[in-house]
Amino acid sequence: MARQHDIDAIRRAARPLASLADTDSLVDAIGDARLVLLGEATHGTEEFYRLRADLTRRLIEGRGFDAVAVEADWPSALRASRWAQGEGSADTVDTALADFERFPRWMWRNTEVARWLGWLRSHNAQQPDATRRVGFFGLDLYSLRDSMEAVVRYLDGVDPEAAQRARARYACFDDLANEPQAYGHAVTFGLRPDCERGVLQQLTELCRRAADRLPLGDGLAGDELFYAQQNARVVHNAETYYRTMFGGRTDSWNVRDQHMAQTLRELDHHLSERRGRPARLVVWAHNSHLGDARATEMGRRGELNLGQLVRERHGRRAVLVGFTTDHGFVTAADDWGGPARRKAVRPALSGSYEHLFHAAGEPRFLLRLRHDGALPDALRTPRLERAIGVIYRPDTELASHYFQAILPTQFDEYVWFDETSAVTPLARREVRGVPDTFPFGL
Repeated sequence: MARQHDIDAIRRAARPLASLADTDSLVDAIGDARLVLLGEATHGTEEFYRLRADLTRRLIEGRGFDAVAVEADWPSALRASRWAQGEGSADTVDTALADFERFPRWMWRNTEVARWLGWLRSHNAQQPDATRRVGFFGLDLYSLRDSMEAVVRYLDGVDPEAAQRARARYACFDDLANEPQAYGHAVTFGLRPDCERGVLQQLTELCRRAADRLPLGDGLAGDELFYAQQNARVVHNAETYYRTMFGGRTDSWNVRDQHMAQTLRELDHHLSERRGRPARLVVWAHNSHLGDARATEMGRRGELNLGQLVRERHGRRAVLVGFTTDHGFVTAADDWGGPARRKAVRPALSGSYEHLFHAAGEPRFLLRLRHDGALPDALRTPRLERAIGVIYRPDTELASHYFQAILPTQFDEYVWFDETSAVTPLARREVRGVPDTFPFGL
């Protein structure tokens, strides 16, 4: 049971969150930070998506932030980004999001993301300089086949001979490009050779030789080169990821989050060159990726994450913001590849941070963790913390959805919603395929 003096201390520290204007203290706390990482305790909660989007709008309009990077595949997010920047072939927000077709498509094909992209398109239309428009980019590495196709398509347009070399290297995957798990299984158990050398050669050639002919800062053509280089980087790191998948959770988790951190660094560098000043970036991803892993049992298992890597590189120039809830509804699946369902979220377990915040009796609040010396000891010692990914299994909630953490070390700021609702998918149809978050659901 939560102790009363801890509950009273949380009530004193909590800043009520009744409207967007009440986020002023959070925006002030962000200050001149270059990276703002906005988390979520689930992949299917409307309030998390909406407040992240509204906060990001404030940072773009009022603080000059340059891009949003999300826990999504690079090619799929790039199509949405082109639409938001007034480019590409998509004529509606629905078609702009159409490349998010694999499970769990509701994670980015939902009404909140569509609303956000509509605002971003309107904002960008008012920017006279196209190079100053704000983009929407993916940090993840599951797009092995799509990224290979994007590299070849780019080279077909600028260097047909290089395109043929890329085709020859990527042919190593044969038909397993569509089944990357099967590729990883076959390599791990000695059933076929790996493709590591070829994908590394392709990445090296595209980054070195093409960059010699066309500097990255050379206008929109430089953007297209950068996009192609990033797709080659996805192919390289995805090949590593699928080879390590069968060696254990820790190795493949670390490959994935290191890829996210590398993508963020490359995007930061590219946009900084384009702007002629240090870029400022917002990141949207699950709490498990954005809260410093060193403050959790993940770190004790040898796992690192994006939040840890960003903090190690940027220190106080990065702000990590967690989001969580006690009860309500969430959009999630029962199992891998299953349809999206509106599922009831059980009240938090006793002994968890969520249970403690619920006992405070406030419907919504902000909690400053970095600078508040009056926080109760209950927040500074390990407690359970809940994480719901694309799968929600309430029958095995403790084993499936809780881990130990020390919240004030894990995050700088925290957002509490006592009761939440499920995000609404743009369409009810689900397309089966490799989960974007396979095999861990976060």
